[in-house]
Amino acid sequence: MDKQLGFWKLGTFGLQHVLAMYGGAVVVPLIVGPAIGLNEAEVAYLISIDLFTCGLATFLQVLGNKYFGIRMPIIMGVAFQAVGPMIAIGTMQGVPAIFGAIIASGAIVIFLAQFMNRIIPFFPPVVTGTVVIIIGTSLIGAAMGNITGQPDSADYGSLTNLLLAGLTLIIIVLLNRFFQGFMRAISVLASLVIGTIIAAFMGLVDFSTVGEASWFHMVTPFRFGMPEFHLSAILSMTLVGIVSMIEATGVYFALAEVIDKKLTGNDIKKGLRAEGLAQIIGGIFQAFPYTTFSQNVGLIALTGVKQRRVIVASGCILVILGLLPKVAAMTLIIPDPVLGGAMIAMFGMVMASGIRQLSVVDFRRTENQLVVALSVGLGLGVSIAPEVFANVPQSIRILFENGIVTGGFAAVALNLILNGVSKGNGRDIATDPQSEIA
Repeated sequence: MDKQLGFWKLGTFGLQHVLAMYGGAVVVPLIVGPAIGLNEAEVAYLISIDLFTCGLATFLQVLGNKYFGIRMPIIMGVAFQAVGPMIAIGTMQGVPAIFGAIIASGAIVIFLAQFMNRIIPFFPPVVTGTVVIIIGTSLIGAAMGNITGQPDSADYGSLTNLLLAGLTLIIIVLLNRFFQGFMRAISVLASLVIGTIIAAFMGLVDFSTVGEASWFHMVTPFRFGMPEFHLSAILSMTLVGIVSMIEATGVYFALAEVIDKKLTGNDIKKGLRAEGLAQIIGGIFQAFPYTTFSQNVGLIALTGVKQRRVIVASGCILVILGLLPKVAAMTLIIPDPVLGGAMIAMFGMVMASGIRQLSVVDFRRTENQLVVALSVGLGLGVSIAPEVFANVPQSIRILFENGIVTGGFAAVALNLILNGVSKGNGRDIATDPQSEIA
């Protein structure tokens, strides 16, 4: 069946997959970079290395070997759940601590992949949904900051900023209301492009960064310094890694149904090991943790093109884009209010994803209400007022200075105390490959 697709068709279908995930791939460095103090040149490099590493991570899953990779048509992209933890780690412990945490959590994910069937009972929907909600809500402040601008700037809270952000949101809504399939999948990317064009006519776009960027560069490991390893940072990224593992496993089964493949326990473990290795590679190249992108599964179902060679072509395109700084520089011209408007939609969708996971939870039980209420309350409380633990000994404070860590581990602990471990969710993947474990 692969032979039916020639070079140009492979390239076209591969580019379509890249466009479907491109918005999510480039928006993350646009959000994280400025939040952790990187300048424009460093953010441009971060975008480039992100695209490059997306391609490498995709090759890991699609091509695979005896130990790594599920060998299905999977696109790997940035784990969006990691945005909040990365910003928190970068602002509190420095940029090198981010990449140390990514590398360490990647190694932990590889180890945990072997025991995934025993980990899942500790992360039922009431826990994973709560963690995702905490991550989403903790990011809304960053979105609003982009819209209002800096307090000392002339356009702080201006009507122009509000107009651009509002138009960006309206475009996303309209594209999702009146379009289906591919256009709906790239609605965020399209809103950023249209919003930037509108801002350009208003004289609010600076193209100098694109003109100054070079046409080609080589990626450099440890570009932002040698990684540092801090316990609280590693715990935060590990929690994100476990949530991503559970979500990725669900995507594996969904994709297997689309391409008519029966998965085994060993397939799942190889796929999750590849996710862990992709995180380590992301940390070495100082990009991001990477995970399976679910929107590309929908694109495969929509087009009916199931060949792995198409995704290999996508990986090649991503690697090439990562070596072209002018491509990265193009994304830097997006005005902050436009980006902020799109961020509200994206972070809101993160929260909605958490709510969707909670939809299967029985909230008639007070125990489940308490797990969500206390965990979200603690997580947001620490995010809003991190000084609450200022007088706690340093050895203890490092475990509670990050609201996502506090809320996440509170959810796990409270669920164990109030609900115990659900034996029904602990089926062995190796012997029950069709179990609904996500």
